[in-house]
Amino acid sequence: MYTLLYGFYKYATQKDEYCILILGLDNAGKTTYLEAAKTKFTKNYKRMNPGKITTTVGLNIGKISVAGISLNFWDLGGQSELQSLWDKYYAESHAIIYIIDSSDRDRIEESKETFDKMIASESLQGVPLLVLANKQDIEDCMGVREVKPIFNKNAHLIGKRDCMVMPVSALTGEGVDEGIHWLVDCVKRNNFVRPPRNNENN
Repeated sequence: MYTLLYGFYKYATQKDEYCILILGLDNAGKTTYLEAAKTKFTKNYKRMNPGKITTTVGLNIGKISVAGISLNFWDLGGQSELQSLWDKYYAESHAIIYIIDSSDRDRIEESKETFDKMIASESLQGVPLLVLANKQDIEDCMGVREVKPIFNKNAHLIGKRDCMVMPVSALTGEGVDEGIHWLVDCVKRNNFVRPPRNNENN
């Protein structure tokens, strides 16, 4: 009887688990975005002071539960020497969040080239893609209307997948909810291509 009840409990508390990669150049605001997402979706989560966030060397991991599923975020370092490690995570990912520093016009072309190289990987075919024009709280930053055409130049690389470009401020949290909810719908819809893992939420 205990085994039966335990089996039912395990089934009832299992959540589908999806792995989301957070990519972009260094200083794009990836870790600040992850902190904002955890703050928005995790009750009583105490956000790290944005002023104390340093450049990611390696990997930051975060997890949130939303709409009955679990999202595991892997925030990877964006320095050029670390980008060669990104593809080690592609096959296990269910979606990509690519973050752009929309206040840094000098590096927008570098960000676009990095994006093209990433999205051309066969391991990411069909994987949903959320492109975030971050730092919208900064005056004179590039808006979505300016960013979108730049990243659409090689639309054939994006191919047939769910893709969205959205404005966001990781610092203020503006736009974080909308992006996460859009992503949740996409990974659920993409189940037949990339099935979720099962996670026991005990």
